[in-house]
Amino acid sequence: MALRPGGWNRIAVLSRKSPPGGGRAAGRRAPLLASLLAGLLALGVLAYLVRLGLFGRAGFRMLDLGVYRAGGIAVWHGRPLYSIRAKAGMFTYPPVSAVLAVPLALMRWRVAQFVWLPMIYVPLAVVVWISFRPLLRRARRYAPAVFAVLFAGAALLTPLRQELHYGQVDIFLVALCLVDCAAERPRWPRGALIGLATAIKLVPGVFIIYLLITGRRKAAGVSALTFAGVTGLTWLIAPRDSAAYWTSAVFDPNRLGQNTQAANQSLRGLLLRLFAPSPAPAALWLAAALLVAVAGFAAARAMHARGQDMAGIAVTGLLAALLSPVAWIHHLCWVVIVIGVLVGDGRDRRRVLTAAAAAVLFASNLPVRGKVLLEAGGAPIWVTRLMEASYGLAALALIGILYAFRPTGADLDPAAAPPEGPASADEELLAGSRR
Repeated sequence: MALRPGGWNRIAVLSRKSPPGGGRAAGRRAPLLASLLAGLLALGVLAYLVRLGLFGRAGFRMLDLGVYRAGGIAVWHGRPLYSIRAKAGMFTYPPVSAVLAVPLALMRWRVAQFVWLPMIYVPLAVVVWISFRPLLRRARRYAPAVFAVLFAGAALLTPLRQELHYGQVDIFLVALCLVDCAAERPRWPRGALIGLATAIKLVPGVFIIYLLITGRRKAAGVSALTFAGVTGLTWLIAPRDSAAYWTSAVFDPNRLGQNTQAANQSLRGLLLRLFAPSPAPAALWLAAALLVAVAGFAAARAMHARGQDMAGIAVTGLLAALLSPVAWIHHLCWVVIVIGVLVGDGRDRRRVLTAAAAAVLFASNLPVRGKVLLEAGGAPIWVTRLMEASYGLAALALIGILYAFRPTGADLDPAAAPPEGPASADEELLAGSRR
């Protein structure tokens, strides 16, 4: 059979064509497959962490959750809240926390441990979803896969691992503050969630200052009123415990445990270890805290003014840990927001590398490794002290880094949001950290 001139070319072109709709079908399958694989990865990471946290040595399972539950039991039975001694120590939180923990008191301890898992990982999912909005928006149909990988990575950071290990509430408070600040049109009075978070654990109160200095006075007022209302209601429920807390317990940082240990990454903790075994001058801590507060809030206000509200939120979260008298490693769950802000939409290589370095550091548990080396005499003392202070020093550095990076269009777009659906857009180290 003879072919006309150019026939071979036409045959070659036709042979390369896919069946009708084949290319579109493959294009739809690839994001779905990626999402499935990434979801399995995330589930595998969670299974590993849950196994480590809930099926490891019984003596170290969710010790702080045991304190919350003991507080709920004390309130339920009318016992003095600030006289109880749980396995992990005394009850150190505002009485609101004990009242909210009453449901835990009504269930078996093992059940309470599993019930607490959504209180860690649902807020973490919310924080990742909001913090990485520019990157997820850019990922479009691959956004579910990217989200799953980011979620798994965030869960492996040491503050989040300790959140599970101790059964803490910090990531829940982070989510409350983040949602309250970042929601474009909240269905609640803006500031109410910050007020609730402050009533539960006091430290989120720095966000009331952030609202004030960024011109959102009404929201700051709502926060203060919510805090006062929740605290006042608790006073009616547990008047004796409320009086004990606000007149005595709140002023005693020693109730929180040994303040000089490596897990305390606040400015005060850094100074206490620097001067140990001698006491650190209180005036020096107050001066350092004032300096960091002024500089940090000025940076947060400037970033908000140039349209970087997420960066302002991240800096304020870091200040919450640095300015507190005691900030355990799990208090630094704010670093998830920091990493998300640094990554942005993923186009700036310097920012991505900086975010990766921060992620590696906060996954390393370096402060506790420094403590282990110090106790074993395995390195010069200045090296071990630097390792012990690494998270606190990193928090200070990250405030400056966030301020130094100039915003991109993705950073400034308040409407940037993840696409909806595929079609649119070691146990010992953890346990040793507070012993």
